[in-house]
Amino acid sequence: MSRTDAPPRPHAAWQLAVLAAVGVALFAGFISLGVWQVQRRAWKLDLIERVSQRLTEAPTPLPPVAQWPALTKTDIEYRHVQVQGTWLADKTVLTQATTALGQGFWVLTPLQLADGNTLLVNRGFIPSKQRSQWQPPGAVPAPAGDVTVRGLLRMSEPDGGFLRRNDPAAHKWYSRDVAAIAAAQQLPNTAPFFVDAGLPDARLSANPDALHADTGVWPRGGLTVVRFSNSHLAYALTWFGLALMVVGAGGLVARHERRLRAAGNNTAHATPD
Repeated sequence: MSRTDAPPRPHAAWQLAVLAAVGVALFAGFISLGVWQVQRRAWKLDLIERVSQRLTEAPTPLPPVAQWPALTKTDIEYRHVQVQGTWLADKTVLTQATTALGQGFWVLTPLQLADGNTLLVNRGFIPSKQRSQWQPPGAVPAPAGDVTVRGLLRMSEPDGGFLRRNDPAAHKWYSRDVAAIAAAQQLPNTAPFFVDAGLPDARLSANPDALHADTGVWPRGGLTVVRFSNSHLAYALTWFGLALMVVGAGGLVARHERRLRAAGNNTAHATPD
């Protein structure tokens, strides 16, 4: 028998050890990722339930000032609140926005609270064509005197948008960065969160014509998107499936090695002295 016609030989012990180590590492990694996705799914379901409950609850006052530094997104996001204060219209800023109504801007105006603190309020959306009407700040006066605002608490959105950083000096804002806006507008004692005025209107979402109708009322509130993707179960099944594939591949390798060794033993017994 020529050298090229020699039957395949079993892998060396060290080669099998390396394959086994790689297989164990892959299996453990895939299982860990699958378990992590299961945990993320449980967290997401809890978040959805918590937010859904907050949207249906009666409005509450703002959290006490003493709690502000320690508040987290879990604590306040989408909590229904009601506040009273006075608009500081000359401190209004516009931040770029993309909504169901198209491209435009959020109108953010500070609200001076009775205790001297300031709360940034997203009064709603305006289309891009109205930008010149709202610049410079205060060009469109806000209602004078004490006002009552109801809406949803939101966490600050620092740093800017995708690949675009906020530029306070040029009055270009790509995110609702509370700290940066407060600094640029010289707002003392500003809450570390803001409020989206109005509640999401399910009727508008179900009726696009009503949503796009020009009612003449701007800014348009109630456009907060409360939607959470939940594909964690699919991801978990994918990772667990890959782990099973690793087990299956290991079984095939072991089976192949046993056949090679059995064939080698048979060949050795059949070779004459």
